[in-house]
Amino acid sequence: MADKSGSNGMGLGVILFLIFLTLKLTNHIDWSWWWVFSPLLIHLSLVVIIILVYAKKLYSNEKTYNKKSYYTDFFNRGK
Repeated sequence: MADKSGSNGMGLGVILFLIFLTLKLTNHIDWSWWWVFSPLLIHLSLVVIIILVYAKKLYSNEKTYNKKSYYTDFFNRGK
């Protein structure tokens, strides 16, 4: 039975990049290098956005937790 864990292979962005790179290096297209690398840049920007959203969520949860614990410690100090 095959192991189903791990990567499923190359993504669409990598495949498009390799096609664009091959066409650029064989002079079949006269695009800017920005367009050739754009599939990778789009993927990278999506990963960065996801990481930033996740980090903001973690930071806001930590900040809320610290605020609650501050008030809990303040009111339980006299007991």
